[in-house]
Amino acid sequence: MVEYNPFSYEIHEDPYPTYRALRETAPLYRNDEIGFWALSRYDDVRAGFKNSEQLSNAWGVSLEPTAHTPDARRMMSFLGMDPPEHDIMRALVSRGFTPRRVASMEPRIREIATGHIDRFIDSGSCDFIKDYAGKLPMDVISEMIGVPEADRDGLRANADRVVHREEGVFDVPEAASEAAMRIAVYFDEHIAAKREKPGDDLTSALLVAEVDGKKLAHDDILAFLFLMIIAGNETTTKLLGNAVYWAERNPEQRRMILEDRSLVARWVEETLRYDNSTQMLARRVCTDFELHGQPFTVGDRVVLLVGSANRDEGVFPAPETFDIMRDTTEMLSFGYATHFCLGASLARLEGVVALQEVLDRLPNFEIDHAAIERVHSINVRGFAALPMTF
Repeated sequence: MVEYNPFSYEIHEDPYPTYRALRETAPLYRNDEIGFWALSRYDDVRAGFKNSEQLSNAWGVSLEPTAHTPDARRMMSFLGMDPPEHDIMRALVSRGFTPRRVASMEPRIREIATGHIDRFIDSGSCDFIKDYAGKLPMDVISEMIGVPEADRDGLRANADRVVHREEGVFDVPEAASEAAMRIAVYFDEHIAAKREKPGDDLTSALLVAEVDGKKLAHDDILAFLFLMIIAGNETTTKLLGNAVYWAERNPEQRRMILEDRSLVARWVEETLRYDNSTQMLARRVCTDFELHGQPFTVGDRVVLLVGSANRDEGVFPAPETFDIMRDTTEMLSFGYATHFCLGASLARLEGVVALQEVLDRLPNFEIDHAAIERVHSINVRGFAALPMTF
């Protein structure tokens, strides 16, 4: 009988055999110990994203008891809201992610990327996460919201602690809670500084933004900044690490990319499908309904297994094969409908630019597989350390 526990380190190492078993034998899976249902098939996960009338986001997207609360919006902004409140907040902050604004950022993203590679290229080795993949997204997000360069490494370290989970612990560890508090304190002071001296950044713009004639509350701005540092930064870091890892594990695909650099965008998209940063998102039942013959009642918790949906055989032929030439348009890596990721276009741009620079300057990289360290998180999948030589 299949067992699925998102806190399990074994699942963090390789969840995909378990996902396949869930799709085949338990498409509506129940974990009584932790207390949740899991949906693993593509059609169910896609419908779950769209079904905000029965599956609420208001308690956040995680399962931990101290994180799954009606106050989730205090840390996760509109990831802890339902329409129409969600739509209002999202519309306000979306001004920083318009297609034109994102496209205009490409030269600066490339400048940041080359600057980081310059710092380690002469040594012939690096930790790809620490020295590159972890720095680039943090710099991009930080520049958007006005965080000084001197503060970024500290924020990044605390963001890592927020997502890390201890083995055998089914709640947010104390170290993660303390790191979250440090980030909150930092942004409390950051907002106060921007009130005194506004700049050309998204934080300053939000301070003067209005909804129905009312300005955003201090706590709403703080929650959005927290979301940007955690969700907007961590997921792109993991995308970059996963991309180079799977390219090396699939030498024929890597050869294709090296011979035709126009395939980098396809490399990004297939990485997002094959081994996405965001593996699962929780929802809370807000009205009684029935699915797969099973009644759900208010308060039940339901997990949408994005990582499993992206490997559903009914949607993606040969889903266990890493194939950059496949059609990935149906993937759910950025969510769907109302909750489609606001930063998807930025993440894609960062991915393409960062990996183009890897191909140009580190084309013969070799990963030290014995020294790899994985991230241990119930929501996010990727590497904490990815040493390589070149």
